[in-house]
Amino acid sequence: MMEWQLGNAAGKKTQHHAIYHPNQSSMKKVEAIIKPFKLEDVKEALAEVGVQGMTVVEVKGFGRQKGHTEIYRGSEYTVDFLPKVKIEVVVEGDRCDTVVDAIVKAANTGKIGDGKVFVSDVVEAIRIRTGERGREAVSGN
Repeated sequence: MMEWQLGNAAGKKTQHHAIYHPNQSSMKKVEAIIKPFKLEDVKEALAEVGVQGMTVVEVKGFGRQKGHTEIYRGSEYTVDFLPKVKIEVVVEGDRCDTVVDAIVKAANTGKIGDGKVFVSDVVEAIRIRTGERGREAVSGN
């Protein structure tokens, strides 16, 4: 069991406990924001590297690509947010680089606005149906 101390609002130290499972420390969440028309290519690329599940959400955002100006009923207006797709995949840490490489290769058009990939640690995963935890919860069974 891991222990750590944090200060509370009154400045007093409080002790917290977390259960540490060695087999879970290497799980990673890969989040990719991509152009919507690249979703099918990315989905196929992930299937080729053995990814059996993902979450996909339609999102809007902007970065360097910024927005663009459109004319609607004779009036000009700026569209600040552009449609994107966010893909989320949780994998074992040793598969993370392969998954990221597949996403980057499949989503790349070479133009501004291709998107971003974020990788973060996953502390715990639970398969609701079976109660499996850790790596077993994110495996393809």
